[in-house]
Amino acid sequence: MKRVVITGAGTINALGHCVADTMKAMAEGQCGIGQLEFRDVERLSIQIGGQVRGFEAKGRYNRQQMSLYDRFTQFTLAAAAEAIAQSGIIFSGETAAKSGVVLGTAGGGVSTWDDNYRSVYEDGKNRVHPFVVPKLMNNAAASHVSMEYNLKGPSFTVSTACASSNHAMAQAFQMVRTGMAPAMVTGGSESMLCFGGVKAWEGLRVMSKDACRPFSANRNGMVQGEGAGIFVFEEYEHARARGAEILCEVAGFAMSSDASDIVMPSKNGAARAIAGALQDARLNSEDVGYINAHGTGTAANDKTECAAVADVFGPHADQLMISSTKSMHGHLIGGTGAVELLACIMALRDGIIAPTIGYQEPDPECALDVVPNEARNAKVDVVLSNAFAFGGMNAVLALRKV
Repeated sequence: MKRVVITGAGTINALGHCVADTMKAMAEGQCGIGQLEFRDVERLSIQIGGQVRGFEAKGRYNRQQMSLYDRFTQFTLAAAAEAIAQSGIIFSGETAAKSGVVLGTAGGGVSTWDDNYRSVYEDGKNRVHPFVVPKLMNNAAASHVSMEYNLKGPSFTVSTACASSNHAMAQAFQMVRTGMAPAMVTGGSESMLCFGGVKAWEGLRVMSKDACRPFSANRNGMVQGEGAGIFVFEEYEHARARGAEILCEVAGFAMSSDASDIVMPSKNGAARAIAGALQDARLNSEDVGYINAHGTGTAANDKTECAAVADVFGPHADQLMISSTKSMHGHLIGGTGAVELLACIMALRDGIIAPTIGYQEPDPECALDVVPNEARNAKVDVVLSNAFAFGGMNAVLALRKV
């Protein structure tokens, strides 16, 4: 098996339009959640979210591109440009022929669906743009990244609700580790912050009207966000040969299915994924210093995740730091694991543990060190990134310092 490292990272989200700004905001415990601004927002009972502000798509993309790029694709391309530029990798020759793209998204072109349903049903139009289908399809972002960067290897999209990005990155990791590809562009994106997207989530009654407070006893639900996180996963020797800067190593991963309930999480399913990632990375539980939690701010998710961590780590659970950055950027659904991976990289490279902001009251069912409200300086060599989705789909990544 080959070693896999990350040589490039890019993002756009409610905290920042690049990695540096996002990490700075995470380190400062800033909150990117605020009042939503879009058409008909006043008809919603949920009016807050981690909305990307100040992003001018028309200044980045020409008219033809705008007819093909849903907002989730726009975010993906912006983040991919940053990640590939940082990596310095050139996709040509055999590298281009074998390298590919695996991205995660849950909704794909939700804004395009919303706009065109409105056009047909509310405005009474009988035609839609001929590019509506290629604009809204879930694989649109992956396809455009592959075309933009000459990536001719395996390219596809993974859609497993809130675990989409972690599942996508796990597939990319496996392809590089087994020698199928020298490098893969991977991560995820989401943009559900439109009237139809938020209205659908309102029906689940899991959304907060005021704030995301993971692990706090008075938490009252999740808050949606939007954006993208994109990375270059590369074979270690390939990266070294071209003198690339290495951000960290992807050490292992595991996936599991609860096979029990479509919305209620299972402690056993989550625990099997966490334990499996440690086993795959050949790590002991005591090696782990930090876990970026799924931590949605819902009562069921938070206590289930804490119970799973306690089961896997035993006495070492009390020594772990575990935080949820969803409290700052919101829950990006299919793109969330990718943005959260930035907090893992920050922990390994900079020794800064992103906090769980909004924490107000201890919950005995979440009695772990959740790094409340303020970032912490700490040396960690191994971190985990948890993602647990509706449908009982769990994906956990293990990363370590190089």
